[in-house]
Amino acid sequence: MPKQMAELLKNEKQPYTGAHAEIEVTGLSKYFGKRKVLTKISFELEKGGFLSLFGPNGAGKTTLVKILSTLVAPSEGTVSVAGLDPYKNSAAIRSKIGLISHSPLLYLDLSAEENLRFYGAMYGVDNVDARIDELLEQVELDHRRYDLVRTFSKGMMQRLAIARALLHRPSVLFLDEPHTGLDPHAVDIFESLLDTIRQDHTFIMITHNIERGLALCSKAMILYNGQIAFYQNKADLDTEMFNEIYRRKVKGEC
Repeated sequence: MPKQMAELLKNEKQPYTGAHAEIEVTGLSKYFGKRKVLTKISFELEKGGFLSLFGPNGAGKTTLVKILSTLVAPSEGTVSVAGLDPYKNSAAIRSKIGLISHSPLLYLDLSAEENLRFYGAMYGVDNVDARIDELLEQVELDHRRYDLVRTFSKGMMQRLAIARALLHRPSVLFLDEPHTGLDPHAVDIFESLLDTIRQDHTFIMITHNIERGLALCSKAMILYNGQIAFYQNKADLDTEMFNEIYRRKVKGEC
């Protein structure tokens, strides 16, 4: 194995670039009973950064995001999101984060507008009518605002889920396979929205789509067996090394 690749696989924390860290993770480990899911994870993501998180099923990607979003407590280590400890300030953090996943988290028997109004009330969104109008127009669903969500295609549901996640203007967005179920037009809408809001948000995206993940990211990470197998700034990205580690660890090729 090349020396540089071997050094990356030691799971050492990369030097910090000096920008204000929106997310800080130090020595994070998670156990479920005797099963170790994450082991000594450490990284920092600057405000406005975009981390694309790759890895095989069972690598610990979803568990990491659940910890950062206050849904699961760590077994060891420290976590800071937007300057707050998720387990001392869980309510405050939840007001600062949004989630877009392969599950749209929508009420099928409510209309598009009713779904957004419900979430707007839950988050205490100011000027909610104007915000709903703005987002439905951005995701190109204004003409379906009064239709029940159960009548939507999967791609339309995902576009509405994007509006739901952005409704309260979160500072941190977690994206769990967000391209799943999107047709090419919906992908264009989604990525255009990301471009529009990118300066005001910090992103962590779980993805198996190498092309889109590397195109969007400012940092790339591969998790394998609960450890960091690769972590680099995009500006310094060694694509040959990334592809080799991805091939070995994610695809399981020799």
